Amino acid sequence: MNQGFDWGAVGEALPLLLDGFKITLLATVLGTLVAAVLGLVIAVAGRAPSRLVTVPVRVVMEFIRSTPLLVQLVGAAAVFSTVEPLYVGIVVLGIHYATYTSEVYRAGIDGVPKGQWEACRALSMSSRRTWQAVILPQAVRNVLPALGNYAISMFKETPFLAVITVQEMVFQARDYGTKHFEYTEAFTLAGLIFLVASYPTSLLMRKLEKRLGH
Repeated sequence: MNQGFDWGAVGEALPLLLDGFKITLLATVLGTLVAAVLGLVIAVAGRAPSRLVTVPVRVVMEFIRSTPLLVQLVGAAAVFSTVEPLYVGIVVLGIHYATYTSEVYRAGIDGVPKGQWEACRALSMSSRRTWQAVILPQAVRNVLPALGNYAISMFKETPFLAVITVQEMVFQARDYGTKHFEYTEAFTLAGLIFLVASYPTSLLMRKLEKRLGH
């Protein structure tokens, strides 16, 4: 391993890391979509009147929250060994974060004034119409900043996908370091790319929070 910082290695590793960054970004975007949709489904299912629905949902959520993401990835990759590891990783990331976004949605739904529910009942609106036209638009609007923050967290946890051989950015950094003994340069560059990508998004989320009055 070189003693000094090799700027030449930075230029050499950059194209590889950018290729990995595309995978990182794809996993984050699709994983966030899965988490956003599934989290909403879990939040609504958790308010179902039947315990036949709420109890299994609660058990599954507690299981996922109580086990490390790394273990879930390795387990899922072993069970679904014939599926492309990237797809397995996206689904596992999405399900893992859905258990957290569901709590965000729950808080957003609880934040809708009770008068809104009572007004819907007074107008004899169906349950489906009440959710679609009144409750969910308000709840989702309230939770957008929190969902954005979870997306940033997911982005920073995509390096876990390397354990199931997904060639995201950190995988590429480690691979380059192994081949050229330039770990410091490769991982420093990967860290800077993470910073450049996530910091503006964090600022955007703060601006959105202020605009929505959080």
